[in-house]
Amino acid sequence: MAQLSDDCFAFGGPLMSVEEAQALIEARIPPAEGAEQVALRQAVGRVLAEDLRAVTPLPPFFNSAVDGYAFRHADLVAGSETRLPIAARLQAGQEAHPIAPGTAIRIFTGAPMPDGADTVMMQEDAREEGGAVLLAAGLKRGANCRPAGEDVATGVVALPAGRRLGPAEIGLAAALGFRKLPVRPLVRVGVFSTGDELAEPGAPLGPAQTYDSNRFTLLALLAGLPVEAVDLGILPDEPAATAAALAQAAAGHDLLLTSGGVSTGEADHVKAAIGQGGRLVFWRLAIKPGRPAAMGVLPKAGGNFASGGVPVVGLPGNPVAAVVTFLHLARPLVLRLAGAAPDRLPRFSARADFAYRKKAGRREYVRVRLDFGPGLPVARKYAREGAGLLTSLTESDAFAELPEDVTAVAPGDELRILPFRAAF
Repeated sequence: MAQLSDDCFAFGGPLMSVEEAQALIEARIPPAEGAEQVALRQAVGRVLAEDLRAVTPLPPFFNSAVDGYAFRHADLVAGSETRLPIAARLQAGQEAHPIAPGTAIRIFTGAPMPDGADTVMMQEDAREEGGAVLLAAGLKRGANCRPAGEDVATGVVALPAGRRLGPAEIGLAAALGFRKLPVRPLVRVGVFSTGDELAEPGAPLGPAQTYDSNRFTLLALLAGLPVEAVDLGILPDEPAATAAALAQAAAGHDLLLTSGGVSTGEADHVKAAIGQGGRLVFWRLAIKPGRPAAMGVLPKAGGNFASGGVPVVGLPGNPVAAVVTFLHLARPLVLRLAGAAPDRLPRFSARADFAYRKKAGRREYVRVRLDFGPGLPVARKYAREGAGLLTSLTESDAFAELPEDVTAVAPGDELRILPFRAAF
């Protein structure tokens, strides 16, 4: 099992870039150890614990890639049409028999190639006449055939350890004959919200309360990752209660996520609780929205990752800031703990249709709508900028990622886009 010590983070300045934070995670967080065998259908989303080597070739035998006619290429008449009698009909799943010289076999996609046959002509390029097939000249030897092992050869690594198993990986494993796969244990993640101003959705609201949304947003974001996510409720704005709840949760989880309570207010107790019970690694990222993000380590015993420390990520309370910092801190940390290979969020380019100014030295994530047409997509800035506007996420398509050295955006500028569909 992985060992997470309370000094696994040896550095961290007062204001950290996204890349520095992610490099810190990769350098100091050991990946998961151990494995369990799970059925294919239960392996979706899990992380492969061992290299998966092909024990059989894929495809397992020489077969036809199309519906058509199989024959010996040597039987073709050079430079003119060839007439061959049709000796048999062969469908997928039927056993093939050797082909006699000077004959053709009506064959269908996936059927095994008869011994002696080495070429297939597509049915669209041939014509039947009086029990024979007329084959056009010019077809190359081996056309429209799939050799055994064309996709995966016996003994090669079809899927490497650390790969997250999606539909394509599950399909490949099934095609290679695996009923079960060795996967890493799920990361047990506890999720808190903080603040006396929060109420559970559906409960009566107090005179100065609002319904908690961040906890449910974070749980939904975790649903796409190899985790067992645990809803730990709302922490009150009380220092001792916050510290006690975090310490208790650390005993049974591999990672803790909180939202709120990491800024500089008198009622922001999460950062202090991390420092009191364990070690604060860093506080504040050089991004907007999301600067007041904290990360630390609390003592831990038990759980999937053996005794040692449990990382704690304190995300900002504003919903958009919580999402941005989740993507750049919590997501890579979860994948690292799960033993997954690094998985960078995809970006693409778009053209700005707006003007915008920002400070140098920090990265900004601007919500945009995307219009697709000829050339690059056009990014249209969401009308309002508040980090507390949940509708800015439901009514936008992506973040425009503005690097630290950019101070202004003008219409027509090329932007780097982080799409919500891929990120969420």
